Amino acid sequence: MQKIKIIEDDLSIASELKEMLENAGYIVDITEDFSTVLEQLKKQKPSLILLDINLPKINGEILLQQIRKEMNTPIIMVTSKNSEVDEVLSMSYGADDYITKPYNPTILLLRIGAVLKRSNRTDKPQFYRDLEVIPQKGILKTEKIEIVLTKNEMIIFLHLLQNINKIVTRDELMTDLWNNSEYINDNALTVNISRLRSKLKVIGYQDVIETRKGQGYILYE
Repeated sequence: MQKIKIIEDDLSIASELKEMLENAGYIVDITEDFSTVLEQLKKQKPSLILLDINLPKINGEILLQQIRKEMNTPIIMVTSKNSEVDEVLSMSYGADDYITKPYNPTILLLRIGAVLKRSNRTDKPQFYRDLEVIPQKGILKTEKIEIVLTKNEMIIFLHLLQNINKIVTRDELMTDLWNNSEYINDNALTVNISRLRSKLKVIGYQDVIETRKGQGYILYE
């Protein structure tokens, strides 16, 4: 059975999360001593961590960096902050996903399930040509440069990579994104594809994603 560690200083929120997750079949532990979080994680070895940004004594993003130096456990940031800057920072520091309060419980459960599923299939290094893909840190890198992708950009890229040289429909991508976001419309998908293309261009991968009108997208080998 999978274990989830909740690092949240609001006891009422933590308790609600614990009850919801236990009802979903997870083993759950709530953090009470925030001065020994790293030691607790090393001992307990959870399957996934829910980490709040605003914590007593330490900033959650700093704690995220410290955790990443010690372990690769999947981490979802749970926070009241809501901006692309916070998302990009969290992903660049090693978060696997990011959700803001107040969150939809069903969506949170879907995203926990999706992160756990992705973590099981991304333990081995992944590559696209000479580009290393590191989903846990939200980055693509070559020997000389690395770029940070947002959560949705990484989801799109991984889906295209897993279906390389094949057409991936917009509906397929929307479904994958829906499992990890509260809502994404057709225009938002177009924007994310455009941003992903721009970032790939920066590191020399121009025109690798082709649009097939009325069909979808192809990532070429």
